[in-house]
Amino acid sequence: MSSLHPIRVGPERREDGMKLQHAFAQRRTLIVEGCDGVRRDGLLSRLAERHGFAVTRASPDLPHLDPVRPYRELLQHEGSLAVDAGLVGELVYGPLRRGQSRVTWIQAFDFAEAVAERDGLFVHVTAPANVLEDRLAAGGAGAADLAEIDAALTGFDQAFRTLAQHAPVVTVDEEPPMDPGSGPGAEPGPGETPVTLETASFARRLPRIRSPVRRYAGNR
Repeated sequence: MSSLHPIRVGPERREDGMKLQHAFAQRRTLIVEGCDGVRRDGLLSRLAERHGFAVTRASPDLPHLDPVRPYRELLQHEGSLAVDAGLVGELVYGPLRRGQSRVTWIQAFDFAEAVAERDGLFVHVTAPANVLEDRLAAGGAGAADLAEIDAALTGFDQAFRTLAQHAPVVTVDEEPPMDPGSGPGAEPGPGETPVTLETASFARRLPRIRSPVRRYAGNR
């Protein structure tokens, strides 16, 4: 079990961005997540370009009997791996939107420990609520989706604090302080080619199973 606590990297300290780059370079596994509307492609592109990570985007289609199995199978990949994941998102949005999650906390803890054993950590990418609201509204999100933003942000914070008991967690702002056009969250600069993420297809969508996941305020 990891004894590390979540680390916050935000705009207040430039040097923390450099430490973050070093932390990424020392890892073999990065599980990258964030609320709906948070942009992660820039970070994932940098991980591939600067640190040689193989980058994949996990499919939202989770198997019925063992929804975490495909994530565990991804960890069998040789070399450095960065996953644009949705496991924590299921723990948060499942209770918010359906009253339950397809992933149990026990399953999430087991996966977190497997990530830690593979020299990995979770990367929680964040953005301000007002930014997410404007972005989602511009994308056509409905009133119900906009109303759940605060609850989702709280849910992700709580989920990652809990997972930090089993694996290291780093929380970063969408655009950490780095040189212009560099660092996690930055968009590809002039002459740079964005990384095309391969989607790891898990399985066809099947009926969900009940999961004893805490329901956050604002459930619908």
